[in-house]
Amino acid sequence: MTARQILDRLVAFPTVSRDSNLDLIAWVEAYLASYGVTSERVWNEDRTKAALFANVGPGLPGGVILSGHSDVVPVDGQDWTSDPWTVTEREGRLYGRGTCDMKGFLALALAAVPKALAAGVKRPLQLAISYDEEVGCTGAPPMIARIVEALPRAAAVVVGEPSRMRLVNGHKGGTGFRVHVKGFEVHSSLLPTGVSAIMEAARLVTWVNDQNAAIMAATPGTMAALFHPPHTTLHVGRIEGGTAHNITAADCRFLMESRVVPGESAEGWAQAFEAEAARLDADLKARRPGAGVTVERFFNVPALTPETDGAAEALVRRLTGDNGSDVVSYGTEAGHFQAVGLSCVVCGPGDIAQAHQADEYLELSEFQAGERFMDALIRELAA
Repeated sequence: MTARQILDRLVAFPTVSRDSNLDLIAWVEAYLASYGVTSERVWNEDRTKAALFANVGPGLPGGVILSGHSDVVPVDGQDWTSDPWTVTEREGRLYGRGTCDMKGFLALALAAVPKALAAGVKRPLQLAISYDEEVGCTGAPPMIARIVEALPRAAAVVVGEPSRMRLVNGHKGGTGFRVHVKGFEVHSSLLPTGVSAIMEAARLVTWVNDQNAAIMAATPGTMAALFHPPHTTLHVGRIEGGTAHNITAADCRFLMESRVVPGESAEGWAQAFEAEAARLDADLKARRPGAGVTVERFFNVPALTPETDGAAEALVRRLTGDNGSDVVSYGTEAGHFQAVGLSCVVCGPGDIAQAHQADEYLELSEFQAGERFMDALIRELAA
């Protein structure tokens, strides 16, 4: 199959993060098996999803991992011109959910498998396909832990998030929190005798705003200045609660995330938020024993820090001729690979600006550039 044929097949699997990805994983397993390549699944807790990894070529150290995620974001409420689950080519673009983020890269990596075998690579091409990247990179850590145990150690990792095939050697890290503020319901005319979960949650949201204001007022450090925006950010993206306008809210829930520049402590920011929540929890419990605040971390994405003399960076520079470097404010699974001591960069076809949009697309020229990258990588591994 050509890379384009594989892309058509991958996009046809509606692997939205809320749903299973097992049909896609089974298809990839069968595809690899048709070339005699054994793969291994790494399951989630309820076995509704799985990551997959494989070693293509000799069982020797020094290979290259090509990593990508199988899940995509929803199309609900988006106004698509064509079927999002069918790749449609028009005016030099390949439209479809996931063409850019990031099934285009996965298609290129899978199409490289028979080429690598035919070339007789002397170092292995290793594939890593995760789940739940779009909800906090939660599927990557157990997959990476198993790869470290099971496969010969790779020299470099390339995470193929859309970067227009440019070298990205740094990105922000971050943490996500689910916050539940428990109040005490009374008629709103008796406000002082109750606890409004919404009004108390607003204190934490205000704390987030105050931190952002202080961060933006400070002079960015050398590393932070490379990013846009040039600083750490804290953000509340969803909030819900309350029963009626005249009842103090019994419950309020919201989601808070941090995006922390390399060199700053993501754990420090997380602990600062947890400490503020703990202060509010103690205050509410003093007023009403049943009230309080609970905080749950639901993702943690390590930052990708530019490496000194990194093998992955040197590899991608050789393959692309890109002597520049970029940093991005979004997070990827690259930070998780780097956290276990693997040299890692981000480089893949497409523009992140097209990701998650209605009529998501991958420029055909980018897809072709990705094919040239894979061919060059195979030559490197066969040398």
